[in-house]
Amino acid sequence: MSSSLGNAGVPSARGWTIAVLGPGGVGGLLAGVLSRAGHRVVCVAGQDTVRTLRQDGIRVRSGQFGDFAAYVEADTELRERVDLCLITVKHTALDAALERIPARALGDALILPLLNGIEHLPALRRRYDGHEVAAGVIRVESSRTAPGTITHGSPFTEIDLAGRRERLSPLAAMLADAGVRSRVCDDETAALWSKLAFLAPFALLTTRYGLTIGAVRTERREELVTLVEETAAVSDACGAPTDPAKTLALYDAFPAESKSSMQRDAEAGRPLELDAIGGAVLRAAGRHGVPVPVMSRLVAELTTGPTADSSRGGTTG
Repeated sequence: MSSSLGNAGVPSARGWTIAVLGPGGVGGLLAGVLSRAGHRVVCVAGQDTVRTLRQDGIRVRSGQFGDFAAYVEADTELRERVDLCLITVKHTALDAALERIPARALGDALILPLLNGIEHLPALRRRYDGHEVAAGVIRVESSRTAPGTITHGSPFTEIDLAGRRERLSPLAAMLADAGVRSRVCDDETAALWSKLAFLAPFALLTTRYGLTIGAVRTERREELVTLVEETAAVSDACGAPTDPAKTLALYDAFPAESKSSMQRDAEAGRPLELDAIGGAVLRAAGRHGVPVPVMSRLVAELTTGPTADSSRGGTTG
């Protein structure tokens, strides 16, 4: 696997070599889209997934990108230098998955985690000391229905990047060339909280009550508004002001049938990213003395896993 990094330290718009750790809903979609755009993509995953990807590649069903299949390479460990390493695993599998990406194999690669939450960057920077780890958030609804099979449900795929513009602007251009709307921001705290302030109410309410976002914004409207306001207050206290009205407008514009990734994990019996999402908000609220009673209750209920009673409408997914 040879890197396409040029003398200036920046790959050309085409011809990047990209490692994707965790080719699930997000990673698999990006692997397919970037491979189709002409880049060399190496998916790093477990043996069963690797076997499937080597045989069949990535198969994507998407209203935005169309239905297509794309060739990718696959391995259980990153073994050679790349230009970019996308980290797209769930928080619940992060520590074990990172063993597949030894620092010695990265060379001058830019590391871009596209994880939920706000607390992963310091840990990744300690682990990959000497490598550049950029802040990034992705807005998309995409799920892996089987190894190598991706269903992309949202009519958009957007990535915000934060860090050194001279390093990130070529990355944003490469992503945009592949059809992924991208922009570079100056404030990584604001970038991370802009995602979490939207995600936390969405994830917690859809999972707690087993409802789509369309049902949440009608049947659980009052609770949604309160939770958005609580999360915005914590975000503000952390130095990243968010507008609750704009967040609610985003929910109202979201496809009514959409489910959060946490809800899909609950329905499939997989571990939840509850600590990375709700737990992160609660810890930040505690540090800044911001009261968040609805957030606290929902996290507690999801931690113990009760079935929602009839007075609250619906059941836990």
